[in-house]
Amino acid sequence: MKRIKKTDPQTLRLIEGLKKASREKEAPIWRDIAKRLEKPRRSWAEVNISRISRYAKKGEQVIVPGKLLGSGEIDFPVVVAAVKASRQAEIKIKEAGGDVITIEELMKRNPQGERVRILG
Repeated sequence: MKRIKKTDPQTLRLIEGLKKASREKEAPIWRDIAKRLEKPRRSWAEVNISRISRYAKKGEQVIVPGKLLGSGEIDFPVVVAAVKASRQAEIKIKEAGGDVITIEELMKRNPQGERVRILG
């Protein structure tokens, strides 16, 4: 069977950027996220806000290697980086005082990937 590679240029750029950041900054977290995103999209993480509320702490940085969904409630601020996020999830996190950003933005803010929790 022939292996089919990713065709979305934006996803390919993200994966290459993650691998490059992992090599340059010697941060294994970016390599881990790149490997997760190389898998088929149907096996990417789908994380609800309720899971973030359960496992994250106030003011923490969370990365979702997939899509952030809006089911559940959150009552404390967190910074969430995801490939995609539903509108409802963005609204709920911003109402709680948090922020929803892209994975590229998190790489710029925190190049070493320190104190980032991976959910999914």
